[in-house]
Amino acid sequence: MKAVNKNSQQLSERFEVAYNQVHDALKDIVQINDERFVVLVKVGAKKYQVIETFKKDLEQYARLRNAIVHEKMEVGFYIAEPNAKVVNHIEKIANILSKPNYALSIASKNVINFDYNDSILKVTAAIRDYGYSKFPVYKNKTCQGLLTASSIMKWMAKNMKNNVVNLSDVKVSDIMAMEKQYTIDFISKEINIFEVEDIFEKAHKKKTKLEAVIITENGRADERPLGIITPWDLIEIDYTVD
Repeated sequence: MKAVNKNSQQLSERFEVAYNQVHDALKDIVQINDERFVVLVKVGAKKYQVIETFKKDLEQYARLRNAIVHEKMEVGFYIAEPNAKVVNHIEKIANILSKPNYALSIASKNVINFDYNDSILKVTAAIRDYGYSKFPVYKNKTCQGLLTASSIMKWMAKNMKNNVVNLSDVKVSDIMAMEKQYTIDFISKEINIFEVEDIFEKAHKKKTKLEAVIITENGRADERPLGIITPWDLIEIDYTVD
């Protein structure tokens, strides 16, 4: 057992504050009828990438917290104490969970979109220049769905004559007529990362493949796109902290 000193007491207090902040944040994010810390971590890790990233750390911090709070032998003596590195780390986790970034922080902000009346040559140029394969398409300033590179290829194969395809008079609307319906959603720019993950998770539970989430000012299909998020963007989020 170690005698308590001012520095270690400050570390223990900071650890306890950060731990409680993490606990409160987990309750808000996971939202289940069980407020036990380890249960929230276990369930949350299955739904949210950020909790999965810190799962092992949080489980260790739960054990450390129990040792600090529940296993004191007497006043001024305790079984364990957090070191400065641990305290700094859990404080950073608490900050990430308590103040999640807006969805725009992980979105592709250069949203290339087209109008129904645009030439398909504009789309093929965008595929060449940006490497994108899916584009939001608008009609009367309202998003109608996604135009994909694969549908353009299918259209070309169907309309090839003597091994030649003439795209000079082809419009986006011609391809959209044979484009299958892709599931997309629209969200406000005020939505945070955890809420976006929840949207994809709910779609998955409904066995619906959500291709993309488009961010606009107020989450409406008739507003200018500010950003677009695909499932791949969620996978690539880097939550690691030093």
